Amino acid sequence: MGMKLMRRRGFLTLAVVAAGAGLLRRVRASPSRRLARARIVIAGGGFAGASCALSLRRLNPTIDVILIDPDERYYTGPMSNSVIAGWRGLDSIGVSRRGLMNAGAKYVRDRVASVDVPRRRVRLAGGGTIGYDRLVLAPGIRFLWGKPEGYDADAAQLMPHAWQAGAQTQILAAQLQGMRNGGVVAISVPAGPMRCPPGPFERASLIASYLREHKPRSKVLILDSNNKFPKQDAFVEAWHSLYPGMIEWIPVVEGGAVLRVAPARRILYTSNGEHKVDVASVIPPQAPGALAVQAGVASDHGWCPVNPETFESLMLANVHVIGDACIADPMPKAASAANAQANQCALAIVAALDGNDPPSPVYESVCFSALAHGLALSIHGRFGLVNGAIQQTQSQEPADSPSAAQEARNADDWYKEIVLDSFGA
Repeated sequence: MGMKLMRRRGFLTLAVVAAGAGLLRRVRASPSRRLARARIVIAGGGFAGASCALSLRRLNPTIDVILIDPDERYYTGPMSNSVIAGWRGLDSIGVSRRGLMNAGAKYVRDRVASVDVPRRRVRLAGGGTIGYDRLVLAPGIRFLWGKPEGYDADAAQLMPHAWQAGAQTQILAAQLQGMRNGGVVAISVPAGPMRCPPGPFERASLIASYLREHKPRSKVLILDSNNKFPKQDAFVEAWHSLYPGMIEWIPVVEGGAVLRVAPARRILYTSNGEHKVDVASVIPPQAPGALAVQAGVASDHGWCPVNPETFESLMLANVHVIGDACIADPMPKAASAANAQANQCALAIVAALDGNDPPSPVYESVCFSALAHGLALSIHGRFGLVNGAIQQTQSQEPADSPSAAQEARNADDWYKEIVLDSFGA
């Protein structure tokens, strides 16, 4: 597509990345003695943590940036449903830390076990400590095991959530391939804040696409703990057109919430009785990663309150929280939002270290959802500060909406751009 994407069509498909990168270029700091002494430690190397590390190095290469994460290779949530459907291989969504190191940041393959806030240092699971001037926590999510009853880490090997890409993605893909023609695939959707809200419904679409081609007598059952979902009308219209009679959605008011599971027997229990299925993808409720709780940046209700202009924790000084773990409603918990928050956080840190105020933030997000081969839809949003809180300032839905075929091409281009901007590779 190239330069065609730069034409204004109500919303520039790559604006989420381009706007942030352009802002970084415009405010690139001049090296100073204060900045040269600064060490920023980042715990967590997903979209949020990696984006922040690269942004800090782009803003001022004299800053000492250390990213700590146990995984040398990160598998992205975006496009992982395509792996489940057999459209991609797992390696195609894996990114290394090479781009980060090429930018001059340091990568430590380990896990932050604890944070010593008074002494401004982190202790590593593998032993030793690292001091910091500012700490950025990007702990992602953890699963609330036991919800539904009977669902824990062992059960996830039989009923894969596949909500963290990698081994779980492969398990679910293999189960689909081994399923009988005429079988039932169930997807359980939790209530409450979750990573990638439209993701379960993209998953249903792509599983239906796989089944239509390989096991056409099968069906997909969505057991939802909610009464609505993002872009519901567009999804349902696409399902009726592409997969008539194949996808059934049951909301919570009709008994959609899964209360208990029997993983070995592939049974999901709801208020309306039991569902015996062939494959079950059970997505459990979510909360911030365990490090957020240990460090003391999580509130009583679980998520992490932050200053919406700087993403500095409201619980601890000199500590920032970005990505899925932080409270940034109404921004979605999505890769594009994490990237936007990381860029603003980096700008705020550099400004603070140099004695300046942070720039006024403009956050943009986009979530693409594939519907079938070469067809997709998208959800856009622009957010800013209104009376000190993040609010959606523009839906960014273009008056002349792109076709589903164009959206699929946009999704491919967006994925390449955000991986490059977030991971440098």
